[in-house]
Amino acid sequence: MPGFWLGPRAATRGYRLHGYDSIGSTSTEAVRAAAAGDAGDVWFCALQQTEGRGRRGRAWQTAHGNLAASLLVVPDCDPSVSATLGFVAGVAMNRALTLLLPDAVVKQGIDGADGQNGSRIALKWPNDVLADGAKLSGILLEAQKRPDGGLAVVIGMGVNVVAAPEGLPYPVTSLRALGYDISAETVFAALSDAWVDTVEVWNAGRGIADILSLWREAAAGIGAEVAVQREGEVVRGVFETIDEAGRLIVRANDNRRIAITAGDVHFGATASVRN
Repeated sequence: MPGFWLGPRAATRGYRLHGYDSIGSTSTEAVRAAAAGDAGDVWFCALQQTEGRGRRGRAWQTAHGNLAASLLVVPDCDPSVSATLGFVAGVAMNRALTLLLPDAVVKQGIDGADGQNGSRIALKWPNDVLADGAKLSGILLEAQKRPDGGLAVVIGMGVNVVAAPEGLPYPVTSLRALGYDISAETVFAALSDAWVDTVEVWNAGRGIADILSLWREAAAGIGAEVAVQREGEVVRGVFETIDEAGRLIVRANDNRRIAITAGDVHFGATASVRN
């Protein structure tokens, strides 16, 4: 495999790793493994994806040298609780990137999506990680039935290490553009250990309140103007928080509190998105 390696805590916990130079989709490989009955706790990593996918089936290709990583897990909890693994992944990614960029100077977020406590790295609901307000990393969860009838979850995570995609309708960036010469392999090793630390807090869903608290501490845009596109409408207001179910809570312009379960979020200057 290319030079991917597990962090020491991930290796000690028995996680496994499959590494590729280029692949269609790491999540597709993980889904296949789940369908074949794999017991989980296995990573699929690549330096390039040619058939990756994002939210709502959007195509997502990566430049060679970026990180594409998918983790197959078989959680011991109710399927509804498994959905909160997206927040676990976000907290883990935030921890890994913050560890790798400890000397980053604080800058104003491009789109008004500033992190808490002046942090340069911040989490954007529901599944992005931002740097200076631009997308640096994305997360996608997929469920897959196992042969025994149980449920497996594939957590796909990508990081723009050497380059960001072009032609997108929102700001994007990469570690290289931020001035960091860090390899995808190094990012993955940090992520694998951060995942172990974070999923142990989650504790099969019993610690979800703690995970959501950690997520809020790293959240972008709390208290900022927000526009959320959902199901043919745009909800505008102020991003108050995420609730105990992980829903985005918007204080609308008419003072109603609206709980959002899915949608595309735009902050600051981009919150003027049209219906």
